[in-house]
Amino acid sequence: MDLSSEPLHRILSKYKFHDVAIEELQKVHRIHPGIKPVADTYIFTDGTRKDLLKLIGNIPVKYEGRTYNLPILLWLMDSFPFTPPICLLRPTAKMVIREGKHVDVRGRIYLPELHNWDHPKSTVVGLLAEMISKFEDEPPLATKDTGDNKDPNELLAFVSNIQINDAGVRQHDQPVRKVSVVGGGDLGMASVMSILAKGKVDKLVFIDIAESSTKGGTVDLEIFNLPKVEVSKDLSASAGSTVVVVTANAWTNEQSYVSVVQTNVDLYRGIIPRLAQLSPNAVLLIASQPVDIMTHVAWRQSGLPPMQVIGVGCNLDSERLCNVLDITLNTHTQAWVIGEHSDNKVAVMSNFGPGASQQPEIAPGSNSVKPLLDRAFEMMKNRAQRSWSVALSVADITHTVLTDKKKIHSVSTLAQGWGGIGAEVFLSLPCVLGLSGSARLAGVSLAQEDDAKLRESVKSLANLVAQLRI
Repeated sequence: MDLSSEPLHRILSKYKFHDVAIEELQKVHRIHPGIKPVADTYIFTDGTRKDLLKLIGNIPVKYEGRTYNLPILLWLMDSFPFTPPICLLRPTAKMVIREGKHVDVRGRIYLPELHNWDHPKSTVVGLLAEMISKFEDEPPLATKDTGDNKDPNELLAFVSNIQINDAGVRQHDQPVRKVSVVGGGDLGMASVMSILAKGKVDKLVFIDIAESSTKGGTVDLEIFNLPKVEVSKDLSASAGSTVVVVTANAWTNEQSYVSVVQTNVDLYRGIIPRLAQLSPNAVLLIASQPVDIMTHVAWRQSGLPPMQVIGVGCNLDSERLCNVLDITLNTHTQAWVIGEHSDNKVAVMSNFGPGASQQPEIAPGSNSVKPLLDRAFEMMKNRAQRSWSVALSVADITHTVLTDKKKIHSVSTLAQGWGGIGAEVFLSLPCVLGLSGSARLAGVSLAQEDDAKLRESVKSLANLVAQLRI
């Protein structure tokens, strides 16, 4: 790969890890010689510009016995390869983007490798291999319909989005928006009612787990026979769900905190693998406590990609924070509460207000906004997290996933690789949510005090997980 041209050399010289970046680019060239580096200007969502490198080229994707060359573009940030590329499709005038599990309507690509980026284990070569594999299962581009004489082999979206019904007739797949709530009790009941009130759900299954300490409520639902609600004690009723909400807990009278949490882990072992098997494409939303630990446990036990397993985390706190900033303090800026769901959580602000057309980014830590956030936090102190309020948060997240809204929520997600976090822990971070699950916003430098709280949480959570038999 020739990197000696003046524009490439000039931009590469500004990269923080210049030598490592060049080595990574050479590896890409050896495996994919058709993918070339180009110097260009990247425009961030706040309108600022930066001269960066981008990789452009095609990847070969096999589908229905034919090979298609899908055009892609990878923007390399100046901290590459220690931060993941921003990956996009480059459809030609004759192509349309097929929005799906790994691609949004704008053509941005979301993959597990990007979500869990951790160089040197993560590489562009490995990312491209995963991209090819995923796109062979679910092609992201299709040929535009120009009228008659369609070539069915070229209309990938049509071919991959049809099914055979019981009568043997091919027709377009019309997925049912199904949600399953697993675990009875006040939180389970409140979640069912809140999700129904939000709408956008075609079927809701409420599953009471006998082993859970949060039982009850299912008999009343059966008596009053609410529309769209099915009550069951069998996990198989959850099959084919778009979202699976888990509220089950198994609290005991054990003396140590580790023993109490282990009881919940043991309960999950009997339900999570089965739920994942029955709904392999679902987003698993965890509301059991402690939420960061139990979301981590659910991810490990499910075998699902991390983007499909999230916890309610600090979403409720984040919405309350925005409300205080907006209504009480008249500060119309989007903000989130991040970190462990404990006293160590911290607040961060967005570069843009809630109504901005650009996708928000986390603003770097600043002493100028800290007094404002501290005041808002103080005003939230006496607000308890009761079952109904947590359930409203559950419904809010569920609604975003069902409608593929791409709204940003602070949910518990795999934090490894974010902001220099090396440990495998789950923390609340701002994530774009949709049908394909979660995609974290990029990490930033936090204020020293906030960063110390986050590091303390990482250490505490990693220590607890190490003591559990998952």
